[in-house]
Amino acid sequence: MDIRGKVAIVSGASSGTGVGGETAKLLASRGCNVVVNYASNKAGAEEVVASCKSGGGDAFSVQADVANDADCGNLAAAAMDCWGRIDILVNNAAVTRVIPANDLQALSADDFHRIYSTNLVGCFQMTRAVAPYLKATGNAAVVNISSVAGLTGGGSSIPYAASKAALNTLTLSFARVLAPEVRVNAICPGGLLGNWTRKILSEEAYQAKVREQVTEFPLGRAVWPADVAALALWLIEGASAMTGELIRMDSGKHLL
Repeated sequence: MDIRGKVAIVSGASSGTGVGGETAKLLASRGCNVVVNYASNKAGAEEVVASCKSGGGDAFSVQADVANDADCGNLAAAAMDCWGRIDILVNNAAVTRVIPANDLQALSADDFHRIYSTNLVGCFQMTRAVAPYLKATGNAAVVNISSVAGLTGGGSSIPYAASKAALNTLTLSFARVLAPEVRVNAICPGGLLGNWTRKILSEEAYQAKVREQVTEFPLGRAVWPADVAALALWLIEGASAMTGELIRMDSGKHLL
């Protein structure tokens, strides 16, 4: 897909060095117009918008909580009102809570509901909101930012891992029902460093992860948001014969 002049929505894109922000900027650098979604960090979203514009594409930000179905509809409407089309959706918005997997008493139904409402239901609602517009283009792409936790059951908490496993299944379902006009794939990063990981870990735990990846991972390096963004771009631009794929990106950790 030649994305020059096409239109993308990237959810959860208010951190310029996060997966969403890096993806938005990379798409814009190829001439794509981008809707930068944020839940609460308006200043960060505006910084990403400025970077997108300086990088070669047009962009604007929209506040929306993807867990709210009406917000998803408003986000899609904003893109259509501005550019009259939607070609690309990157479902990146996500939340978690760090809870040791063996501490079952620390889990509550509220933890599951809160995490699922964004990580799973939000992705469903956002994809449903844009599906008619994606199909109308005849050649569109959805990329879901999942996690290796959805493949292994590990990660920051049981609800988070379960939400990402469900997102992987949702990816397969949408790949079936939106074909042939829309390709739907997921990226499952593992060992991801950067803002997301730093926010949910203590500094000591974060540095331990840095050391582990350099010394133990087969590739001797971490996975960074820019790596995930580059794969998302390829899935959008180049993977014309791929849909329903769950692509693990973990610097070879699964080989250990």
